[in-house]
Amino acid sequence: MCGIVGYIGKEKKPLALIDSLERLEYRGYDSCGIAFTQEKKGEEIIVRKDRGKIHRLKELLKTETRELTLGIAHTRWATHGKPTKPNAHPHLDCSRTIALAHNGIIENYQELKETLVKKGHRFVSQTDTEVIAHLLEEFSLKQRLSIEKAVRKTAQLLKGSFAVVVFWADKQLLVGMRKNSPLVAGLSPEGSYFASDPLALVSYARKVIYLEEETIAFLTPDTVQLMSFSGKPRNAPLHPLHLKAEETEKGAHKHFMIKEIYEQPEVLERLCALYVKNDDIVFPQLHTDRAFLKRLKHLYIVGCGTAYHAGLGGKYLIERFTDIKAEIDVSSEFRYRRIKVTPQDLIVAVSQSGETADTLAAVEQCKKSGAHVVSICNTPTSSLARTSHGSIYTPCGPEISVASTKAYTAQLASLFLFSLFLGRLKKTLPAAKITVLTREFRRIPLLQRAVLDQAKTIQAIANHFSRYGCFLFLGRNLHYPSALEGALKLKEISYIPAEGYAAGEMKHGPIALIDEYRAVVCIVPHDTLYDKMISNIEEIKARKGKILAVTDAGNVLIKKLADRVIIVPRAREELYPLFIPLALQLFAYYVASNLHHHIDQPRNLAKSVTVE
Repeated sequence: MCGIVGYIGKEKKPLALIDSLERLEYRGYDSCGIAFTQEKKGEEIIVRKDRGKIHRLKELLKTETRELTLGIAHTRWATHGKPTKPNAHPHLDCSRTIALAHNGIIENYQELKETLVKKGHRFVSQTDTEVIAHLLEEFSLKQRLSIEKAVRKTAQLLKGSFAVVVFWADKQLLVGMRKNSPLVAGLSPEGSYFASDPLALVSYARKVIYLEEETIAFLTPDTVQLMSFSGKPRNAPLHPLHLKAEETEKGAHKHFMIKEIYEQPEVLERLCALYVKNDDIVFPQLHTDRAFLKRLKHLYIVGCGTAYHAGLGGKYLIERFTDIKAEIDVSSEFRYRRIKVTPQDLIVAVSQSGETADTLAAVEQCKKSGAHVVSICNTPTSSLARTSHGSIYTPCGPEISVASTKAYTAQLASLFLFSLFLGRLKKTLPAAKITVLTREFRRIPLLQRAVLDQAKTIQAIANHFSRYGCFLFLGRNLHYPSALEGALKLKEISYIPAEGYAAGEMKHGPIALIDEYRAVVCIVPHDTLYDKMISNIEEIKARKGKILAVTDAGNVLIKKLADRVIIVPRAREELYPLFIPLALQLFAYYVASNLHHHIDQPRNLAKSVTVE
């Protein structure tokens, strides 16, 4: 959450920095700002900031004739203080010679603020961030410590999570520091950069350095110096930046979300090419002893939001294909439960960004107990991937829409293959069945495209259902995670209250909501629990609920019971969760589009949740 870009180097227009910042707007869009200096007027910091999204800041800067050689820009997801202009970053110290941007939460800011106020510092915002600027002022300007010592002393005082980028008006130096929040340094012939995500640097930097935990970085236009918070020198490898600019653009699509929905067949083809070799399944980066996996009896899956729903699907598959007891928990709950994790246990951590704060904390907690950790992640250079013992990379490419789509099916597909992999190792699945399932898995992109081909039909159905003010999504067993994910997508972008339930739970409370003004989405393909779902639908119909059924071809009975029907291809029941969600994603997209909401940047949300 919150996006930061910093630059030091040759003169460039402030709008160039804002163009980089726009690639990070998925991280927050409550307010934004820029602070910069010019080499010829090094003692003046120019600040421009505003409420709202980055396009408003771009308008302010269109007439800016001055060029910068040193600057930082920030887009905010508010934690402390309302999204107002005074609370927007960057923040300055009392002397207005230090400018700073921050992503994270400073947990002890009140205590630090009280101390600084007693020393005469004047605060102008409600944010926790401003204390960092005043601490640096206290140490570097009042106590006259060197910048290195001032930054180190400040970093050691801060509790919580932070990625900070800061500069002094009279120094051609850009400083960054990180703890529990991502920060990368980028290098190019024209200068050096900081960013919360390498996505921001795709048109500028050729190589990047991923800062490790509790690292301080000092950038000049052509040098990088790294050290720990205690002052010990550090080295870090340079990674080539392989991202392409077109991957971060909408192209012919109206929104990133619809573009990413349509990219799912290609993502599954890439994933299949990576991990399915003939009829075998191979995970090159798993780095997990096979003897350990053969005797594995207990597995925990952790994730947040969409990743949690994918993990829940993985739990059903692992328990279906192996003798392993699989438990699933929301990362923010798991980390505070008193679970006795042992070295005999495996932790599977699921995250799109690999920077989700609660998931990282849960993983660190499990590692201290000696458990082995495997991550399923879209970013192989992320904190989660680096801290895990092994990883399964989901080759989605950048996912920019805040509402996740392609990451969900890629995570679930990875868990599907991992469950087959474990079933083969533990000999709980016959080899012939693994071969059949693997070959059927190769058909998923074809089945996904068949769902996408019905976009116009789904749009017409969404037009009909957009008038309902409350939704239930129901599914059983393997389809329960799809119900949860379908409800999440709808409420994320349409703001319509929607709840996902295991259909057998309907009679235990939710049925009280059903009447002619409520819509119920029922996931009901032909599978082992088909008759149970039909009974649920009959109960809804008896109470005048408006039914949207998602079912497979040839289902005549459902057409008689439901008000509207979305038809998906028929397949093995284990495969439905990999293509039915596309229908639910399209449905949510078109409902939100009918309501004229900002689909890619829904209110109050941000993509990468890097704070607790």
